[in-house]
Amino acid sequence: MRGAVIYGPGDVRVEERDYPKIIEPNDAIVQMSATCICGSDLWDYRGVNPIMQPTPIGHEYCGVVEEVGSGVTSIKPGQFVIGSFWASDNTCPNCRAGFHSSCQHRMLMGGCQSQATRVPMADGTLVATPEQPRTELIPSLLALSDVMGTGWFAAVCANVQPGMTVAVVGDGAVGLLGVLSASQLGAERIITMSRHEARQKLAREFGATDIVTERGEDGVARVKDMTDGIGADAVLECVGAGESMMQALRSTRPGGFVGYVGLPHGANLPAEELFYSHVGLRGGPAPVRRFLPDLIDLVWTGKIDPGKVFDLTLPLEQVAEGYRAMDGRRAIKALLRPDGGREGPATHPGA
Repeated sequence: MRGAVIYGPGDVRVEERDYPKIIEPNDAIVQMSATCICGSDLWDYRGVNPIMQPTPIGHEYCGVVEEVGSGVTSIKPGQFVIGSFWASDNTCPNCRAGFHSSCQHRMLMGGCQSQATRVPMADGTLVATPEQPRTELIPSLLALSDVMGTGWFAAVCANVQPGMTVAVVGDGAVGLLGVLSASQLGAERIITMSRHEARQKLAREFGATDIVTERGEDGVARVKDMTDGIGADAVLECVGAGESMMQALRSTRPGGFVGYVGLPHGANLPAEELFYSHVGLRGGPAPVRRFLPDLIDLVWTGKIDPGKVFDLTLPLEQVAEGYRAMDGRRAIKALLRPDGGREGPATHPGA
């Protein structure tokens, strides 16, 4: 099959890879209907995370189950499924508490920018849609594999409640879907930090009421000015950089919460300032599996359309252009269309 492999900074190629096989009894093989490039993939692409050897890349996926292992009981071939970027058993104490990304047997998905992928712990990881989806739903269902669930987790961690004022730091796909999540959870006012017109427009479509273009301390001052000097009730940190973390913390009112889901790079928080701020801080890698059933229902019934974050669609063979476009901020998020399985284009619905 064809799949993307990262060789080093700025070097992503599509090449022949072995088609995945069932290795463990709880495995499933999923033939991709769509996959995509994540903002966190750019850390590797930009050389922030070292690449020691050519490595298959990608962790977002949805598609049709092709084969299951002998131990799989709740998923069957022919079903359309979405799974989290963390495989989990859904039965350990951490999973039962709702933190599947800290599953005692968790496995990070990789190599999903491809025509098919092996999903471990399929019963615990994959969630099937009610039936085969209409083609136009696939981008939104794909978004649930990571960015929508991550934006939702940010809003949950920030304790977003009806009537609140919420600020969102970061206008990438996660930040924009954090706006959508805060809106769904009843926020009355949503302040989006963004300097990009196209992203500002989408943020407003998702429920943003205010746009702030300032960053850092100027951004903090602007949020404080808009909230009578108090700060936002809840802040979603969706970047992970040191400046964005401090901006989120200082934009939050005493007693408020920051939900942080940006993968931290260079973020060293001052403990004493955090102590005296009375700001709660909670986040981490999103337990997407926890939210999948409810988010699938919201997409299926037309209540949310997170697939709007995909503003570039390319065939898998052009994955390198997708990386270039996202790295240069010419695209919010690139969706990749695989050209099918081992024998040619897939014929299942939604392909």
